[in-house]
Amino acid sequence: MIFVNFKTYPEGTGKKAIELAKICSEVAKKSGVPIIPVVQVVDVYQIKQAANDSIWIQHLDPYLPDRATGFINLEALIEAGATGTILNHAEHKIPLGTIKQTIKRIEKINSSKNSKIKNKFQTLICVRSLSQTERIVKLKPDFIAYELAELIGGDISVSQAQPEMIKHFVEACSSISAIIGAGIKNETDVKIGLQLGAKGILVSSGVVLAHDPEKILLEFTKQFHVSI
Repeated sequence: MIFVNFKTYPEGTGKKAIELAKICSEVAKKSGVPIIPVVQVVDVYQIKQAANDSIWIQHLDPYLPDRATGFINLEALIEAGATGTILNHAEHKIPLGTIKQTIKRIEKINSSKNSKIKNKFQTLICVRSLSQTERIVKLKPDFIAYELAELIGGDISVSQAQPEMIKHFVEACSSISAIIGAGIKNETDVKIGLQLGAKGILVSSGVVLAHDPEKILLEFTKQFHVSI
């Protein structure tokens, strides 16, 4: 699985976000590898109308639909077409207690017969250490992503900088799908991570800012078939 974080890059905003989401959808269909656009809240609805695939958002708050001005509400996101969220990204850290609250809210919605979402709303929690991984595992998210803040957007990937740490991270995730991120830009980065046991990657600038995002994504997906 490939998660493409559009962040707030101009190349991943508005009309360009729609085009990039379409590319993600087309490559996913060609390769058979799920590719999830992780977009800004303001773009969810229009991307859903254009691409009609799984769309995730970059953050979610745990508050009920009521007096919560300025916060991001789960029910509203589901109404707009979102199917999952990232939590605790290195650029948007939140306390462990808030992560717990948010996951409980999601679990309640998923178990509700009145939910408007066809499949369950999913979560990917970002972590930066093994100790944090061990705490997050207990919350049972769908995915856990290991990323080092200092490598995000850089030229050195987590696969190159800390291959041994990835192996330990995968083991710590137990039955939860392990995702790796930070600095991933080429086939080798993907290949190393998958060989060490990761189930997917979280990538941003390596795709969003690429001259040819489709080409990059196709190169990434080849490594998933090699690793099967």
